[in-house]
Amino acid sequence: MFQQTNQGVCFKVKVVPKAFQSEIVGWENDELKIRLAAVPEKGEANAKLLRHLANFLGISKTNIQLLSGETSRHKRVCVTGLTVKEIQEKVQSYLEKRQFE
Repeated sequence: MFQQTNQGVCFKVKVVPKAFQSEIVGWENDELKIRLAAVPEKGEANAKLLRHLANFLGISKTNIQLLSGETSRHKRVCVTGLTVKEIQEKVQSYLEKRQFE
């Protein structure tokens, strides 16, 4: 799921645009599924994805890069400034809290 590389921590994301609200849904196969309240036009969904992930992880948007999948729902992103363990813990904690809501 998460892979430490020379670029940072990279992982796959499956984006579902045009959602009511932006939220992390959970894991689907080896991709982190994220619903976005944005339309997939003129890069709006990609920008929203990067802002949402930066806010969720508590880092600057400049620490997240879209590596591939610019026009696809299946994307690959890379995060700098955090370790694999830190990202795993944030995602796991969020999904556990969400489960009880």
